[in-house]
Amino acid sequence: MNLSQLARARADQGRPVRVALIGAGKFGSMFLAQAPHIAGLSVTHIADLDPARARAACRATGWSAERIAATVFVEDGLDAARAPVDVVIEATGVPEAGLNHARAALDAGKHVVMVNVEADVLAGPVLAAQARSAGLVYSMAYGDQPALVSELVDWARATGFQVAAAGKGTKYLPAYHQVTPDGVWPHYGLTPDEARTAGMNPQMFNSFLDGTKSAIEMAAIANACGLDVPADGLAFPPCGVDDLAHVLRPRAVGGHLDHDGMVEVVSSLERDGRPVFRDLRWGVYVVLKAQTDYAAGCFRQYGLPTDSTGQYAAMHKPFHLIGMELSISVLSAALRGEATGHSRAWQGDAVAVAKRALKAGEMLDGEGGWTVWGRACPAALSARRASLPIGLAHRVRLKRDVAQGEILGMADVDLDETQTGVRLRREMLAAALAGR
Repeated sequence: MNLSQLARARADQGRPVRVALIGAGKFGSMFLAQAPHIAGLSVTHIADLDPARARAACRATGWSAERIAATVFVEDGLDAARAPVDVVIEATGVPEAGLNHARAALDAGKHVVMVNVEADVLAGPVLAAQARSAGLVYSMAYGDQPALVSELVDWARATGFQVAAAGKGTKYLPAYHQVTPDGVWPHYGLTPDEARTAGMNPQMFNSFLDGTKSAIEMAAIANACGLDVPADGLAFPPCGVDDLAHVLRPRAVGGHLDHDGMVEVVSSLERDGRPVFRDLRWGVYVVLKAQTDYAAGCFRQYGLPTDSTGQYAAMHKPFHLIGMELSISVLSAALRGEATGHSRAWQGDAVAVAKRALKAGEMLDGEGGWTVWGRACPAALSARRASLPIGLAHRVRLKRDVAQGEILGMADVDLDETQTGVRLRREMLAAALAGR
């Protein structure tokens, strides 16, 4: 509750928290819009493959010419990761780059805020262990949904409630799993020309639609909070905020879950395409289970929406401001030595599933592309099958024919064993199969 005061004290001492940002896309730009207005925080380095684009992002978000002139712009993210700063923000969205930047920053003694959820789900537990051994912070990005859900889960447990379920809302229909970037824009109410004019990347936006981003984010939450992932993947039940406690409880008491303590995503659309009443498309939630009848009675007395038994109640946050809230993670890492959520164990994974029948020799195109989508999966199941994580399903060639809907394995593609992502995933597999 006192981050702003701690940051103000650093400003008064002339020692602002120094930050390097890697990746000046939408998320990074939203952070840049707020940074000049936060006493005690200074973005000193910005890395982007196109430094001119990064400068343009600063101008577009209201930076003064003087502030831009005082900032170091570089093309290589490794240069920013090793810069004389306190915190490195990795916001490229590219798993291999994210892992390399994070490891370089930790090696250089910097705290890391990992906006790159794709990298975190691929090998976050390894990075978190490296940070712990060095006395550093490796953190999820506050403002993004995994960190906000982790906060709700931590609040629930710190107040003595059992967590029945946690997750987010999204727009979902089963047919979306087969959507490709060629057909994505009508689902957002846009024409291709409108999207192109706005600078919107069709593959990135398709990853939000086809279920991949939801799978990645739920795996990240499972890894951070010790929650379980459904064995058959996310079900995306249609559900509004008034019905969270009714829908997201175990099947044994009339809900949709295998058991208490699971992640799940709720859809803002009924299966026939009608909008859900009071949907949670932009928000996050936690479903609480009362430990006693007395606590259940308090749920009713204080107006929480409960299920029919009165034992389950829901809390939700209806929005998230992604990069505009990111400074919470930065300041928490630098001033408190605390993460706003981080991978604690390998509990969940996001694995590659064929969108259509694929032939040997075809090149996979990764998250949001034409060939595969990402499905949430328990890590134990992914490890036993050596499933191909969606973070490694980009620019790799198939070695055999694959049927539509089939989960791919790491043995099904030609992987570059020198890549950091491949090496770290092999390390995680070995540890999981050895029971460590």
